Amino acid sequence: MNGLLVFDKPPGLTSHDVVSLVRRATGERSVGHLGTLDPMATGVLPLLLGRWTRLAQFFGAAAKQYEGAIRFGWATDTYDAEGEATGEPQPLAVSLGELRELAARFHGTLDQVPPVFSAKKIGGVPAYKLARAGKDVPVKPASITIHNFELTGLVGETASFTMHVSAGGYVRSVAHELGQLSGCGAHLSALRRVQAGPFGIAEAVTKDCLIAAANAGTTADLLLHPRTVLPELPAVTADEAAQGKLRNGMAVNLPEFSQAPLVRIFGTGHQLLGIGKRVAGTLIQPLVNLA
Repeated sequence: MNGLLVFDKPPGLTSHDVVSLVRRATGERSVGHLGTLDPMATGVLPLLLGRWTRLAQFFGAAAKQYEGAIRFGWATDTYDAEGEATGEPQPLAVSLGELRELAARFHGTLDQVPPVFSAKKIGGVPAYKLARAGKDVPVKPASITIHNFELTGLVGETASFTMHVSAGGYVRSVAHELGQLSGCGAHLSALRRVQAGPFGIAEAVTKDCLIAAANAGTTADLLLHPRTVLPELPAVTADEAAQGKLRNGMAVNLPEFSQAPLVRIFGTGHQLLGIGKRVAGTLIQPLVNLA
């Protein structure tokens, strides 16, 4: 089974748990997710299946949009509600307006230090494994862009928020740093990803829906239509003669109006044959072959 599935991850499952679930439901062993979600987080988790896993390289820069909540009063070692408190609880002594002024600092391009309890690789080892083993975790700041961060309300000592952040950004780190600025500490208490690149929550498949489709033998119907995937790349159509050459790694002429360096190559139907690289003019060289 080849394609892309947008899954609505429930709380309590790791991203790897979702991969295992999709493997069992579809019978396809080659499954990979596009962007880790922490166990407590919910929402959009796109997954590539079968030969489409070769397309993962084209999704790495996708920005994400979130809704969530930040609990003020204490920080945790994981920067979220699943961690251990790192100090005694303290009252929140600033207003929502003052918190919004502090939150305005988290806008634009900035250097962010990832949580030590994260999937960030340190010498090839996930940082959280080193942290759990009690070892020093030398995480380095990374440049990210926060397009929008808005505190939408404050009930007691919990603030609701929305955020639009570039790939590689950690919402937990923002919550932790905002807590430091507020003077009482804070941690992420809830998080839901509502958009990952072009994929939104409205098109995401729930766990119950996936299981029902597996029982009915209709899981292929849950995959996105191939023509809707990677819409930023122009689409060209290859006839049967050109398809044979492409499968053998040969460049072919596929006339189309755009001069974009990369194109999606389709068969005469809706089958995505692969991604091609423009060599010169209308001459296209297969870069990723899915046929």
